[in-house]
Amino acid sequence: MIEKQKSMSSLERAVAGGDYGAQPLDALIVEHRLSNSDVVEASPEPVTHKMINKARRGRRLSRKVQLKVLAAFNQAMTKLQSGEDSPCYTFPDLFNYDGR
Repeated sequence: MIEKQKSMSSLERAVAGGDYGAQPLDALIVEHRLSNSDVVEASPEPVTHKMINKARRGRRLSRKVQLKVLAAFNQAMTKLQSGEDSPCYTFPDLFNYDGR
């Protein structure tokens, strides 16, 4: 007998393809009027524009890259709010999925 394949929802297909949708990072960057370049320039570690763009769009990133983006974003926020108490964002504040 032929078995029917279980159909996947569009969300399941997107996640299987590595697309998790817009991340909270994207909203924070827009809210604070930062650009990808601001985050890249502020980074204490090597981070590229491509990494930031993928992180914002929700493309699958490794945990290591996600942590680099987190450090870069926190550094950019520190530079943006020089002298003031800059909030320190945590991993769940920026990403809604855990990298492999």
